[in-house]
Amino acid sequence: MNIIDNTLNYLRESLSNYMEHDLCQEIVEKIENHDYESEEEFVTALDDKEMEYLDSMLERELRYAKNVENDIRVKELTEVYELLF
Repeated sequence: MNIIDNTLNYLRESLSNYMEHDLCQEIVEKIENHDYESEEEFVTALDDKEMEYLDSMLERELRYAKNVENDIRVKELTEVYELLF
């Protein structure tokens, strides 16, 4: 059984809104099929295209979370966003 970091749970939930994209599906598969001990370990497993995709997707998701004042979601998604580059 995979134990997923809470931050990665928030990321996976956000990605579920974009599953029509192949890169999104690949990223979700990485989250679900690997036992990452942290978001840092997850980010290091991404290739450049996946990182670029997450960068643009997380910008949208963070704007939305800020607009609806979901501070916990903002905090969790920001943790991944800050690690991308």
